[in-house]
Amino acid sequence: MQHSPGKVYLVGAGPGDPGLFTLKGKTLLEHADVVVYDALVSPQILAMCNPNAEMINAGKRRGRHSLMQEDTTQLLIEKAQTHAVIVRLKGGDPFVFGRGGEEMEDLVQAGISVEVVPGITSGIAAPAYAGIPLTHRAYSSSVTFVTGHEMAGKYRPVVNWRAIAQGSETIVIYMGVHNLAYIVQELQAGGLSGRTPVALVRWGTRPEQEELIGTLETIAEQVQQAGFEAPAIAVIGSIVAMHDILAGCRPLVN
Repeated sequence: MQHSPGKVYLVGAGPGDPGLFTLKGKTLLEHADVVVYDALVSPQILAMCNPNAEMINAGKRRGRHSLMQEDTTQLLIEKAQTHAVIVRLKGGDPFVFGRGGEEMEDLVQAGISVEVVPGITSGIAAPAYAGIPLTHRAYSSSVTFVTGHEMAGKYRPVVNWRAIAQGSETIVIYMGVHNLAYIVQELQAGGLSGRTPVALVRWGTRPEQEELIGTLETIAEQVQQAGFEAPAIAVIGSIVAMHDILAGCRPLVN
């Protein structure tokens, strides 16, 4: 009898706090035959996995790739031929700068059954845990989410930071620490004042979370002086002023 291919679930692990992981995601981990996980998935969430599951680290961090993207997709296709439940566990949300759309497209084209399970994205959760609401009637009625890490040969050569500077009242940048000096320069060239507040939130929602607060004029130098490194979310706009008022209300993290 020919074996029917299994199903791949693209599961968002959220930003790190295990309390923010979805019930659906937890149930799938408990029943998974194979779990292919990323570098930013917290140990507490990995501990929820079926103890008999095959665990495969496909983590990607700048300069340190466990598996190339094409290899990861091919691995999922191969595992679906021999296992019933395959979980592709991705930090944050699979469809928000998580390459989930690319992986899902390749799986569908290969004839593999696939389903997405959304997760809380760090661009929302990290600022929230730092006391920075992304919208507020007195500060911000619009938000732009953008990646600061661009792929060579992508559909367009560069992010138009100068246009983004005028596009909304709050800008949230994923993976932007490495290119931060260039980004803040371009945003100022696009019309944002050098005094515009900036917050960097590192390891958002985890016990080791830390914040660095500055302005477009100062933040790049502050990053160098503090040795502040990725992974971090950048929030740019007047809404950052709320950090001083709300930072003491940070949720407890397990």
